[in-house]
Amino acid sequence: MFFKKIGVVGGGTMGQGISQMLAAKGLDVLLVEHTTEKLDHAYDMIETNLDKQLEKWAITKAEKKLILSRITKVAHLAELGSCDMVIETISEDLEAKKEVFGQLDQVCPSNVILASNTSTLSLTELASSTKYPERVIGMHFIHPVSRVDLVEIIRGLKTSDATFDETRRFVEEVVDKKGVMIYESPGFVTSRLICLLINEALHVLQEGVASAEDIDDAMRIGYNFQHGPLEMADRFGLDSVEAALERMFREFGELKYRPSIVLKKMVRAGHLGVKTGEGFFKYDKDGDRL
Repeated sequence: MFFKKIGVVGGGTMGQGISQMLAAKGLDVLLVEHTTEKLDHAYDMIETNLDKQLEKWAITKAEKKLILSRITKVAHLAELGSCDMVIETISEDLEAKKEVFGQLDQVCPSNVILASNTSTLSLTELASSTKYPERVIGMHFIHPVSRVDLVEIIRGLKTSDATFDETRRFVEEVVDKKGVMIYESPGFVTSRLICLLINEALHVLQEGVASAEDIDDAMRIGYNFQHGPLEMADRFGLDSVEAALERMFREFGELKYRPSIVLKKMVRAGHLGVKTGEGFFKYDKDGDRL
């Protein structure tokens, strides 16, 4: 299969990162959101991120212009029928994702791979909403997409060998990242482990062992993390972390996955991290920590 045009469904943080990364690799991207306002916001955030790279001399003005020119804003899933692959990146809502896959199944030819960037949901269950479950696969990118050279490739029960092989080739040869094969399990590898680290950091904070700043400094400096666990949670979205932990708690039934009370309080207060400007730390409108 020749990959040239990729559809990206969802313009949130991950959708923005994946779209920008694909465009930077020379692929044409059709970015879909269900409202014009969200679509414009996603495109503006991609441009803002490129401007940051421009300020650091990481890219030129010509490269910025070229990347943006490869991203087309699209309002309807029906327009993705011409894509060589579609990557779904909407929020972790099983029913909403199944609805998207059901619609994609109708507009995309049967040979087009339908991938989900889900971090915790069952690919087998997502595929059940399609007529061709063998072409559904998980392709979990890690935030920030442009800087993390890893993709978890998750097989559902009915994912075909051909779909897996083509997806791995896409990941390793087209976008030049390391692909690791994961057998379907709640949280896969990365989300399962990082959410446990974040949850334990929250317990440490709740117990008054150390401040949020010192907990993050201990892990960031001591173990060479780019961000400490609490800032990671802010950047993932505290509501997303809570949802992932709740899902793993339901699936595994083990207390270690039960979300910290601190996390639940923050979500109830609407302090969701970067997306709201405040979580365990405060952030400006561009997502930079204050």
